[in-house]
Amino acid sequence: MSDRDQALPSAVLAPLDARLADLVALYEDLHRHPELAFQETRTAAEAARRLTAYGYDVTTGIGGTGVTGVLRNGPGPVVLLRADMDALPVTENSGVPYASTLPGRMHACGHDVHVTCLLGAADLLAAGRAHWSGTLVVLFQPAEEAGNGARAMLDDGLYGKGLVPTPDVVLAQHVAPFGAGLIAYCPGACMAAADTLEITFHGTGGHGSRPETTVDPILMAAAFVQRVQSVVAREIAAKEQAVVTVGSFHAGDTANVIPDRAVVRLSVRSFDQNVRTAVLAAVDRIARAEAAASGAPREPEIKALDAFPVTVNDTAVLAEVNESFTRLFGEQRVFAYEPATGSEDAGLLASAAEAPLYYWWLGGWDPDEFRTALAAGRLAQDIPSNHSPQFVPVPRPTLETGVQALTAAALNRLDGV
Repeated sequence: MSDRDQALPSAVLAPLDARLADLVALYEDLHRHPELAFQETRTAAEAARRLTAYGYDVTTGIGGTGVTGVLRNGPGPVVLLRADMDALPVTENSGVPYASTLPGRMHACGHDVHVTCLLGAADLLAAGRAHWSGTLVVLFQPAEEAGNGARAMLDDGLYGKGLVPTPDVVLAQHVAPFGAGLIAYCPGACMAAADTLEITFHGTGGHGSRPETTVDPILMAAAFVQRVQSVVAREIAAKEQAVVTVGSFHAGDTANVIPDRAVVRLSVRSFDQNVRTAVLAAVDRIARAEAAASGAPREPEIKALDAFPVTVNDTAVLAEVNESFTRLFGEQRVFAYEPATGSEDAGLLASAAEAPLYYWWLGGWDPDEFRTALAAGRLAQDIPSNHSPQFVPVPRPTLETGVQALTAAALNRLDGV
């Protein structure tokens, strides 16, 4: 690595300080106006407007609300930077002055940070195009939380119809509940596969005073919820990883009527295909067994709602990009982290292109609060996690670190000039 190559990120990043006030304002505006999966019209319009002003060739409406910008800048690799845009059906309880204005909607997973950082990096890389050669693709994806946003863009012809050139590498980041200014990475499998299932248990309804004339689906489903927790504890080896979480249970409308059905939704997380197959088979077996044990009039309906693949980082790309991170941030701010049982669909954008992926985590919490909680052994109690109604990353230094990381990673994969 020559001295000139090492200086490239600094040259391109030089205008960042002058742009930070605008980026903070953008982040706060996006946080005030969250949009759910496939409804990200306002966010998409702002991304398209800015990308057009930066000089990108912009395409909108991919997969519903997806936006891409392409900047062709001579021969060289095609590098894709991705950010997700959607919010969650969560009512905010953070107390920040720029809190969501919409009850039941919140950027509780930091996708407002992702959009802001990618727009900041897109601006700097366009302004600094004299320092690199190749093609840059910036992609704003809908519906990551629903699990089908990346697939929707691919199915709409993202690569197949040439809406963007097929990338040679896909790069992405996700804000996380550790100290702002830090970067964490995980080689290999870094995020779990996820399967969401909906199970409808069928009973025979009737009057609450005469349960003997009914087949109670609430009791049936409740027995399933309890029994299914044994799958990981008793059917998966201790050296393996899996999670089974029941997050939704709906049955009946009033106290004195036994309904004729109960609907349960659950999430299964795994890192290994054999483990995934075993857990899903056990869930199916237990659901049918509990229905049979209750004398259900028919078997339960088991429907797959969505599925995320395992997110796998390319170890070679990770190592090379991390060299840029370490030079930029210093060794103390870049650290290895264990695989996360959360899930992502960014890997689909890489696998569909047969390209390597590097997906890292960006610290977003107040550094002093994080250090205090860490020293006291109270991270879980004092630092809200993603999807919490109190999870609001601090604008600074989260945004500058995120912009710097995306910019440095892109320059690492593009050719220098």
